Amino acid sequence: MMKSTSSAFARIKPSGIRRINTLAAQQPDCIPLALGEPDFDTPPAISAEVAAALARGETHYPPNCGTPELRRAIAAYMARQGIPADPEAVTVTAGATEAISATLAALLDPGDEVIIPVPAFTLYEAAVHINRGTPVLMSTVEAGFQIDEGELRALVTPATKAIIICTPNNPTGCLLDAASLDAVAAVAEEAGIFVICDDVYNRLVYEGPYERFAVRHPELADRTVVVDSFSKPWAMTGWRLGWVSAAAPIAAEIAKAHQYMVSSVPAFVMPAAARALEVDPTPMLDIYRARRTRVLEALDKMGMPPAVKPAGAFYAFIPVTQTGLGSEEFCERAIVEAGVGLVPGECFGCAGFARLSYCVADDALDEGLRRLERFVASLRG
Repeated sequence: MMKSTSSAFARIKPSGIRRINTLAAQQPDCIPLALGEPDFDTPPAISAEVAAALARGETHYPPNCGTPELRRAIAAYMARQGIPADPEAVTVTAGATEAISATLAALLDPGDEVIIPVPAFTLYEAAVHINRGTPVLMSTVEAGFQIDEGELRALVTPATKAIIICTPNNPTGCLLDAASLDAVAAVAEEAGIFVICDDVYNRLVYEGPYERFAVRHPELADRTVVVDSFSKPWAMTGWRLGWVSAAAPIAAEIAKAHQYMVSSVPAFVMPAAARALEVDPTPMLDIYRARRTRVLEALDKMGMPPAVKPAGAFYAFIPVTQTGLGSEEFCERAIVEAGVGLVPGECFGCAGFARLSYCVADDALDEGLRRLERFVASLRG
């Protein structure tokens, strides 16, 4: 009798976000407002570095954790943001996805628990399962997507190893306030757990106050892991480039996980990554801000305001139960009946909502909003 496949993978499903995007792609003329995929091309100043690197023959094995030049550039960039970083404690990864996966691989023993405030990016729960851990989901809906210290402390057990936070948040666009960050810090210090900060949207903030956990709580640097990415601020999603930084003992274990997962990122993209850190993403942020305004006005007009005004990232998280449909049915029918793709809240551990992404071209966004308005009206009619 043939042996079974991994029980860890049996517990997880393929990405619901990708599933809904595939459904949208199969529907003729459907406008996808689902993926967090900037519609801009990577700035030319960044892309030009790849051709130059190839011309120099940078096609050989690079150092596993990234070239010294790129690691120094990342450490200097983080320092300018108020997060001291040792270049030797920086690992350049295949996007933030691999950074989080490598971090969990380095931290978790079988049965360790990881607290995940939800709604949250689906990767976190899946990566915990893959690494034989146990995800513990903490709903933040009733707290306005903030973190209540009492609720967080109640979830901590002797098996708790870490908590994952994301601010600005995907899918809500919400910023964790000072009280939330302090709650995480207090519990992490008391319980001795790690804090994994998914900071990939930190350059896409429209209005504050905004603080990053590592900046507000430097006293916990020994247990804080900072994950960041080139994908969102510089429209480099297809490059698959990110990084992770931590205190030296943790960084060394993450580097080992990375080494055996992917060996390294390609050599010839690393000079471009270093160049990206010098490029100001504000022009793209200004366009996202204008799109946010149009989205909020359109949703308000159709009586479907988001659960919270997005202060960062490029998503609106919309309650849909008032239409009489669950979020899965709402999103699937929106694709078929209206030709517009949204992501159901179940993909983020939070039923009853739909995520709308506004990092799409202006004309597509406006038409998608018109279609959504007609669809909502038809449900009510």
